[in-house]
Amino acid sequence: MLELYKNIKERRNALEMSQDTLASLTGYKDRSSIAKIERGVVDIPESKIREFAKALRTTPSELLGFDGIEPTQLDLTYSIPVLGRVAAGYGKEAVEEIIGSIEVSPALKRRGELFALLIKGDSMVPELRDGDTVVVQKTDEADTGDLVIALVNGSDATCKRLQRYAEGLALIPTNPAYEPMRFSQSEIDTMPVRILGKVIQLIRNF
Repeated sequence: MLELYKNIKERRNALEMSQDTLASLTGYKDRSSIAKIERGVVDIPESKIREFAKALRTTPSELLGFDGIEPTQLDLTYSIPVLGRVAAGYGKEAVEEIIGSIEVSPALKRRGELFALLIKGDSMVPELRDGDTVVVQKTDEADTGDLVIALVNGSDATCKRLQRYAEGLALIPTNPAYEPMRFSQSEIDTMPVRILGKVIQLIRNF
């Protein structure tokens, strides 16, 4: 869980404030929205960080974990590029060009180089939906269970759960209508199959 969401939950509990109360103070409909935010399931718009800080009687810098930084000094915007849409189904070609940018929490800067991708397809439903945006940490290292962006055969990009095993790896969809993509070590090397990064955040507009 990102430090921001952990701090929101810890501060709310310290104040003995209910999720319903926090939802009311920050303009959300009910406690379910706060529960999702505290779990890191959905992102907080940058404009909301100050509202959460006010409701929780603290500062944006403390919520974000930037000790010693005054609120007036804090940059609440961090822009990352949105790349061409990546398929969350099979057989789609990645378009590796910047099509825009989005703002994310500056707390993510510590994760290194980031980019965002739009999800297309239904192979990861219900975890990911068509039109979702995922924030990706650029890395070729990922473990079993990580949600990764992978390139298969140099052109086909896919967003799947990674499963490693002794003989190779598998890219696992959450939609049972789709079959896992399994690759031997030889196929990984020759096709090739390459991990571009791992998903660290989902941004979904309701």
